[in-house]
Amino acid sequence: MAEYPSARSLIFLVEDELDISRLIRLHLEQAEYTVREFSTTASVVKEAEAARPSLFLLDIMLPGGDGFDLCRRIRQSDVIATTAIIFLTAKTSETDRVLGLELGADDYVTKPFSPRELVARVKAVLRRFESQLAPCITRVGDLEIDSGAMVVTVRSTQVPTTATEFRLLDWLVRHPGRVFTRDQLLDAVWHETQNVTARSIDVYVRRLREKIERDPDNPSYIRTVRGAGYKFEVLKPYFEELNRTDGKGGQEGIS
Repeated sequence: MAEYPSARSLIFLVEDELDISRLIRLHLEQAEYTVREFSTTASVVKEAEAARPSLFLLDIMLPGGDGFDLCRRIRQSDVIATTAIIFLTAKTSETDRVLGLELGADDYVTKPFSPRELVARVKAVLRRFESQLAPCITRVGDLEIDSGAMVVTVRSTQVPTTATEFRLLDWLVRHPGRVFTRDQLLDAVWHETQNVTARSIDVYVRRLREKIERDPDNPSYIRTVRGAGYKFEVLKPYFEELNRTDGKGGQEGIS
C-alpha cells in the first residue's frame, strides 16, 4: 500500500497558468496534501506567515514579480524563512538553477514535467524536513549545532537555515576531519533527489559559509580540499559533543 503524508501538509502553489496549476493541485491532493493556489506573488508572503505552509512550489515567470524575488522575500521573513521551496519553471539553464539554489531553494523541477515525478520530488523534500535527526548538541569554536531542534547558533545569535542546509552542516560536523566528495555528500544528504548535481553542493556550501564563517572567503570550518571535496575542520580542544546517542558522538547516517 502506498504511504502518504498527513493531509495537514499545506503547500502554497504559485503558478499563473491555470491548467498547470489545476493539474498540480489534482495530483498533490490525491497524495493527501492540502494546496492553496496563487496566480501572482502579491499576497503570498503575508498569507504564508499566517498559515505556515510546509512547502512552496514557485513558478519563476509570474505577473507582478518573479519567483526568484518571492523566494528572496520568503528567506528574509522571520516567520517562514526555513520553509521548503521548490522552483517549478520552464527555465532550464544551469545559471537559473544555480541562482535558485543560491537564493535558498531546495529543489528545481523543469517544465514539462511528469505529475508523478513532481509529487515524488515534493515528498523527497518534505521527508528531509520532517525526518528527525539523532539528538546531539555540538559546540565548536563560536558555533553551536543542536541537531534535535535543527538550530544553528553563531556567536550567541541563532542563524536561520533551511533543512537542507542544516542536514549538510550536521553531516559534516558529525564527521570532523573526514573529506567527502560531492557525490558522497549527495548520497548522504539528498538521497532520492536525483536532479541535484555536484555543482549544487558548491552552492549550499557557499550559503553555509556565509552564515557561519567570520570570513566566508577564508573559511575556518568548512574547508575545501582541492581535487577531492569538503571537510569540517576544527582543532580538538574547541570541539565538544553533548547528549551523545551512540557513545561515539553521533550517527553514521541521515534518514
